[in-house]
Amino acid sequence: MDIPAHVRILASIRTGSVYYFEEEQLASIEPHYFIVLNKNPRAEEFLILVCASSQIEKRRQIIQRLRFPQETLVIISPAEYPAFTKDTVVDCNRVFEKTPRSLIEKLKQNKLKVCAEVMQDAIVQKLVKGILASTQVAEKVKRMLEDVL
Repeated sequence: MDIPAHVRILASIRTGSVYYFEEEQLASIEPHYFIVLNKNPRAEEFLILVCASSQIEKRRQIIQRLRFPQETLVIISPAEYPAFTKDTVVDCNRVFEKTPRSLIEKLKQNKLKVCAEVMQDAIVQKLVKGILASTQVAEKVKRMLEDVL
């Protein structure tokens, strides 16, 4: 028996949940890993997600060129998160706001994969600190994430 998409998302979502999907806001048509950062994602109207990329050097160059704080770039190794097969970077200067409903719809259309392993708290803390250090992220998002630390 298949578990309905809304149950799969709503029953499992928590801080550090990881989803793999194609994001319309990105230039790339390739799917990416997205990490949920909300303290209580089941109770919140929208989810705060960050996007993981394998293009570490490209992100470093952008951060340097735009003079963003270095701590806004978080590198995660496969030892820290085994679903990643190589070192992966999260640029904390860009967050994605999604409703749980939008993730449910992607799952119903087979356009989203739920990763079984949740991101460790220590990594989530680094990601939140990176967002709080960013000059590019809206204050309302920062306020939502202050409780995660």
